[in-house]
Amino acid sequence: MPYFNLHTHKYTNNHNTLELVNQYPWEFDASIPQYSIGIHPWHIDVARLESDLQLIDEKLALPECLALGECGLDKRIEIPLSLQIEVFEKQIALAEKHQKPLVLHLVAAFQELIEIKKRLNISVPIIIHGFSKNEQVARELLHNGFYLSFGKYLLRNPELKEVFLSVPNDRFFLETDMIEETLEEVYELAASYKKITIDALQTQVEENWRKVFGKNNTIS
Repeated sequence: MPYFNLHTHKYTNNHNTLELVNQYPWEFDASIPQYSIGIHPWHIDVARLESDLQLIDEKLALPECLALGECGLDKRIEIPLSLQIEVFEKQIALAEKHQKPLVLHLVAAFQELIEIKKRLNISVPIIIHGFSKNEQVARELLHNGFYLSFGKYLLRNPELKEVFLSVPNDRFFLETDMIEETLEEVYELAASYKKITIDALQTQVEENWRKVFGKNNTIS
């Protein structure tokens, strides 16, 4: 059975894993077979914004580009939130144009995200990567149609177990992001929490992947 890595910055070329490798437009690597591409709120550069958005637009048209991201909002950085929202909404428009999912970095801006989703009537799937918040936040995000992806914090914070268990099986993904631990370790812990086998977990995540990314974006 294959593994699916919702978000990683390290391409491993593992034949048994479909990796959604995070790419930035200013350092794009054409050798990576499946990827997401976007402007992270930490790395907004007004001087190159239009060229970055143009490249994202071009790559989203390709089948190997599975999603737009990571993009999003972060209220704990110095970049003005108004600028972050402007850049985020321009990327949302591109995701809608190409009907590709969004992979988000979100810090302390969940209410802003929900407002934007409702105001813009976003139709594409939206996944919050690296989820680490409490059950109340998870419940509100799920109620508003978001998917949640777990990785580093699931391994680091035992208190996240109950949050993970509260997420319906058809609404989560697993990832490694930038951690040293393997995706297999994330799957092992997630399976033990859910009290299911690794095979059953792989089947569930694959079903979720097909639903969000399409039937053609899987390992045969």
